Amino acid sequence: MAAKPRWSDLSERTRKLIIITAVAESILKGAALIDIKRRPADQIRGPKWLWVPVVAVVNSAGVVPLSYFVFGRRRPPSQPG
Repeated sequence: MAAKPRWSDLSERTRKLIIITAVAESILKGAALIDIKRRPADQIRGPKWLWVPVVAVVNSAGVVPLSYFVFGRRRPPSQPG
């Protein structure tokens, strides 16, 4: 069995890609968690208590936070104007 590559064995391009992906996912997770905390429960599809650990724990390269923004939020009711 081949040994796992070490960080120093990776090319500079690969290391940069990993760092950029990690930063982007961290930003998306932070934004999603802040939105979940601030948004009323009736504007979120599904229970808030379930979205928080899924967004925070699942390592998904940004897929879970993006799916929260696309599918997990409800639009607030329109204000008559």
